Parts: sequence; C-alpha cells; structure tokens
Amino acid sequence: MYQLISEQSIYQYFGDDDPEMIQEMIQIILDTNIKDLKELDEFYHKGDFVTIKKRCHKAKPSMSYIGAIKTRKLLEEIEANLENSHDQNQVLQEHLDTIIAELDTFVSSL
Repeated sequence: MYQLISEQSIYQYFGDDDPEMIQEMIQIILDTNIKDLKELDEFYHKGDFVTIKKRCHKAKPSMSYIGAIKTRKLLEEIEANLENSHDQNQVLQEHLDTIIAELDTFVSSL
C-alpha cells in the first residue's frame, strides 16, 4: 500500500494498542527529523557538511521506526560520501515528500 513507509514497522516499534501515542510519535518524527532533512539544501549551499552529516545520522533511527528502509540507506550513502552527495539529497527530498504524504495517510487511518 505504501511506497516507503511500513505499517508493520510502525506497529512493531510503537505498538498497536494506543493510536494516540502512535500519532504523537509520528508527529515528533515529522517535526524534528523530517523537518531537519527538508532543510538540507540550505546547508549544501553553505558547504556545511558537518551539519548535513549530523542531521542524516540523527534521522536514521526514525526512518527505521517508520519502516522507510530505502530512505535510511540513502541517508547512510549521503553520510559516507558527503561532499559528492548533492544528487542523492535531491532523491532524499523526493523520498521525504512521499514519506510526509504516506504518514499523513497512515495517521488519518488510525
């Protein structure tokens, strides 16, 4: 049903007995990790690879929690080759748009 996220992973990490808590956890991921990653272009323009690496590293566990394994792998690739990762960041931004839409759909179905 979803391209990037996995309902099964979300329920595995957050349980399936408290929809309100799942909603809160997803909102935290959207407000922190996803928001941080959406701002990466700004740091690429500044050449601030330290911040890019920190934000990618910090977001990896959240991608596992929501089952976005392809996106987690992409973050690992960016981390491994920071200075040549601008094209991968463009793919990441597309992933993030999809993840945001999918999480919105998932939350509205709880």
